[in-house]
Amino acid sequence: MYGNKAINAYKKGSLKADLAGADPHRVIQLLMQGALERLSLSKGFIERRDLEAKSTTLTRVVEIINALRDSLDRDANPDLVDNLDALYDYMIGLIHEASLKMNTDKIDEVIRLMLEIKGAWDQIGEAAKQEAYAMQAEQRLGTA
Repeated sequence: MYGNKAINAYKKGSLKADLAGADPHRVIQLLMQGALERLSLSKGFIERRDLEAKSTTLTRVVEIINALRDSLDRDANPDLVDNLDALYDYMIGLIHEASLKMNTDKIDEVIRLMLEIKGAWDQIGEAAKQEAYAMQAEQRLGTA
């Protein structure tokens, strides 16, 4: 028991340190990673019929997905943003359905979709990230 608490405290400290020095791209990666970890945990909670843990965990996943939605830059690529927004909405619907019906297949579908999004996000090169940061800075300064 003590070991788990120590490990969790280390993970929380490590995550806070990672977030503190993270660029926006890395923050999104960490959010997606957190969602995937919680989705995996929720499958176990559903299988064990641990309703409280399932609800708490899936609520956090929905909060993370909403944070991902809120981070979408609607000016950058409106069509892509609309598609991602619709996909995030679909994922939230699957999570609600999985929670109500205690269905891990729906969780598997959300995991699959999140892995696809994260895989594409992870492939973004350094040059593209720097270009995006420069565009955002210009927009904030009103020079774009």
